[in-house]
Amino acid sequence: MLRFCSLGSGSRGNGTLVQAGDACILIDCGFSLKDLTRRLGDAGVGLDDLSAIVVTHEHADHAQGVMRASRASGAAVMATAGTWRGMRERPGRNDRVIVAEETFSVADVAVLPVTVPHDAREPVQFLFEHRARRLGVLTDLGHPSAHVIERFGACDGLLLEYNHDREMLAQGSYPPALKRRVGGAYGHLANAQASSLLAALAPERLQVLLAAHLSEQNNTRELAAAAVEAVMDGLPAQRVLAHQHACSDWFTID
Repeated sequence: MLRFCSLGSGSRGNGTLVQAGDACILIDCGFSLKDLTRRLGDAGVGLDDLSAIVVTHEHADHAQGVMRASRASGAAVMATAGTWRGMRERPGRNDRVIVAEETFSVADVAVLPVTVPHDAREPVQFLFEHRARRLGVLTDLGHPSAHVIERFGACDGLLLEYNHDREMLAQGSYPPALKRRVGGAYGHLANAQASSLLAALAPERLQVLLAAHLSEQNNTRELAAAAVEAVMDGLPAQRVLAHQHACSDWFTID
């Protein structure tokens, strides 16, 4: 059984749990140790249950709590060489430098780090496979590259970024430089971009779609949900929007 849940998703902190077999994998940790412990408890998981922490990139909302979580739990940290440099950390004895596009294993879960277009040192997102079931976790990319479309096709479960509405971003209070960064080719996915990507990823196969990393300033849950439904209407997949401040339910991929 492969299952996942969001511990929280947005610009104030991100973390996702993936469980299968003997593996309990934390993807990113943008939370304080106290906050992480509370969120894990809400998910019915303890720090000691963590098998590994895999890191997508070094930005604070994804990585600021990684090393504290590792020290408290004993879980190994796995990140690309560029992400280790970006975090200004060196891997310890039990940690690992992973290589983009090379599959590695955590217990009996196969994990593929996929290169994505984002303004970080060596960013990746992750595909997880267990007993012929595939889960994609895909946020923090500025555009749906052909490589991303190829890699993330035919997933059974998908966590996908719906970061901003283009009009809200353009008319919002962000300074011009930040607007250009967020809306640029190496920033974050707009709702329309995310739905265009979703439509290219065989959405009819999905059992679960979790829309994530919604901007609190430049998006609304209603706009994101409407963008999801523009692709998913009539399809059987469960679809849910992640929250910044609360853990989601567990979603099981059968």
